[in-house]
Amino acid sequence: MSETASKASPAASLAPDPGRWKALVFIALAQLMVVLDATIVNIALPSAQQDLGISDGNRQWVVTAYALAFGGLLLFGGRIADLWGRKRAFVIGLAGFAAASALGGAATTGAMMFGARALQGVFGALLAPAALSLLAVMFTDARERAKAFGIYGAIAGGGGAVGLILGGFLTEYLDWRWTFFVNIPFAVVAAAGAWFVIREPRGGRNRSSLDIPGVILSTLGLVSLVYGFTRAESDGWSDSLTVGMFVASAVLLLSFVLVESRVRAPLLPLRVVTDRNRGGVYLSLGLAIIAMFGLFLFLTYYLQVVKGYSPVRTGFAFLPMIVGMITGSTQIGTRLMTRVAPRLLMGPGFLVAALGMLLLTQMETGSSYAALLLPAMLLLGLGMGSAFMPAMSLATQGVRPQDAGVASAMVNTSQQVGGAIGTALLNTIAASATTSYIADRIGSASSPSQQRLVQLEGMVEGYTSAIWFAVGILVAAAVIALTLVNAGKPGGSPVASGEGAQDEAPVPVVAH
Repeated sequence: MSETASKASPAASLAPDPGRWKALVFIALAQLMVVLDATIVNIALPSAQQDLGISDGNRQWVVTAYALAFGGLLLFGGRIADLWGRKRAFVIGLAGFAAASALGGAATTGAMMFGARALQGVFGALLAPAALSLLAVMFTDARERAKAFGIYGAIAGGGGAVGLILGGFLTEYLDWRWTFFVNIPFAVVAAAGAWFVIREPRGGRNRSSLDIPGVILSTLGLVSLVYGFTRAESDGWSDSLTVGMFVASAVLLLSFVLVESRVRAPLLPLRVVTDRNRGGVYLSLGLAIIAMFGLFLFLTYYLQVVKGYSPVRTGFAFLPMIVGMITGSTQIGTRLMTRVAPRLLMGPGFLVAALGMLLLTQMETGSSYAALLLPAMLLLGLGMGSAFMPAMSLATQGVRPQDAGVASAMVNTSQQVGGAIGTALLNTIAASATTSYIADRIGSASSPSQQRLVQLEGMVEGYTSAIWFAVGILVAAAVIALTLVNAGKPGGSPVASGEGAQDEAPVPVVAH
């Protein structure tokens, strides 16, 4: 048997689809489109609001409709990918996302825009977990997996900043509608490429009956949670509906866990999240995203409102962060991932990012971009890129092939919920600090120019106050990564991980 196995082993290692690197191009392109969409629309929002006559009270729904559908349906989308097959779910997700983008670009009313954004979220929730789980089942060799997830991690981390540049160009030089239409060529190329190139390994589908109670409870619970944080940002944490959403979310998600522990074919097998390493990844990644989402928001306003940058110049100001993320992910992360344990990349990575955040707490109205913002962004990018790549790889590594979709969906869920929390929590902290600063000093400002200066100083005071919290959150993410994540280096002997170790069956490689 050993002789047969040894002879079969080289063949098995060559068995993965020879077109997997081409497939990575199309998977990465689809991921870039989804990540771009998170920031590109924000820059177009003021122009779209004016054209479509959307009120100030309703404009948040351009962002919220997408976030609710995307965040609420991710687990369902991951399970559908496991059931239908990742390639099919991926292509359908791309086609639907393109159609919804076309509808958004052609919107003539606010309601049409909100509907298009919700549809984008629905198909994004199918597309995102399918893309990540395709990588999980197609790249099983440790070194190849490191390279593939390095590229994916760089796009996942840096795509939002790229969206700021592209959104600035399209809004300033063309029309806000192109921030939607630009998705169509991305989706068409990615879908066509995936259809002809991707050959998903056989035997990885989960054909169990769909857990309908789990679908309903998880969707309603996640929607309540995301909406609770979204509403907290605009209406306050003590608002009765905000509190009601949080209570409802807690009850629904607790009920979901109880149901999943008892049904025969759960939507989210609890072994996926109770594994020590994956649980540590989901938690630390979610915390890091809380810090990052708030930062994007503050830096965008700081550069445009305080420093007077145009949308395009603001986008280019984020380039050092993109360069840092790509370098951290494809050079540092990829080169070290097969040599050191994941926690030794994730923990220090989050700490380097925290150091970049720490520099930004020194921001003032007259701060130099080159002396302060540039090094801070480079450190943020390097740290996040180095941490994101092993985190995304570890989140799906060793998971049963039938669970790859929901494991991937959990990565996206931690990011989506983290983004909602980060935007609401840090924005609330910033707004409170700004209000307090202005109230204390506006009385001594005798001229309009002095009053304007106090207001700008108040804004910066708010940003730096919130960024201090973001520093603490990143340090917490580093501590969690260093203490909870105890997997050994890929290809080596994993450190014992308790009960979850028994679930770490390798993903089978099937010849085509």
